[in-house]
Amino acid sequence: MLLVGLTGGIGAGKSTVAARLAELGAHIIDADQLARDAVAPGSPGLAQVAATFGSEILDATGALDRAALGGIVFADHEARTRLEGIVHPEVSRLSGEAIARWRESDPTGIVIYDIPLLVESKNAYNFDAVVVLTVPNATRIDRLVSLRGMSQDEAQRRVAAQATEDQRRERADYIIDASTTLENTLAQVDTVWSQLQARNS
Repeated sequence: MLLVGLTGGIGAGKSTVAARLAELGAHIIDADQLARDAVAPGSPGLAQVAATFGSEILDATGALDRAALGGIVFADHEARTRLEGIVHPEVSRLSGEAIARWRESDPTGIVIYDIPLLVESKNAYNFDAVVVLTVPNATRIDRLVSLRGMSQDEAQRRVAAQATEDQRRERADYIIDASTTLENTLAQVDTVWSQLQARNS
């Protein structure tokens, strides 16, 4: 099995690229979904979060009130660090389980782990290859404003809080320039997929 990390900054188009790779035959693990699963109702992660930050971060159904939690952690670096100390190990555990399932069910397959914070993460993932989507900051900010409805200031803060393009490029085995047309991006994805298949043969 070939384990490939897929990363890029917010607004780079990782979901689009992951969807294309799935169409081509890759198995996709979505770190954002794992982060949601880590604090799903009834999970050990949610119990820890509630014990740490209080029951006010739960809604009437007992699920996580993301707005309430966000109001605490985005205003307090120490609080955010405590939250990451709970969520990141859970995500690591869940991703390890997912990778193990794919390794057993399709030992010759290609697994793509879509992980936005690959460069920033303290977890040591043993990727066989890393694919990086690169898009200039200004383009990503424009996308966040026009496609996600963020304010200019909010978009700039989100981009600034992540690793730089240069830091991501340093980790890359393959680079996809996702700054132009969708067709151009998908053509590059297809090329990288062919190269990954050759690497996995």
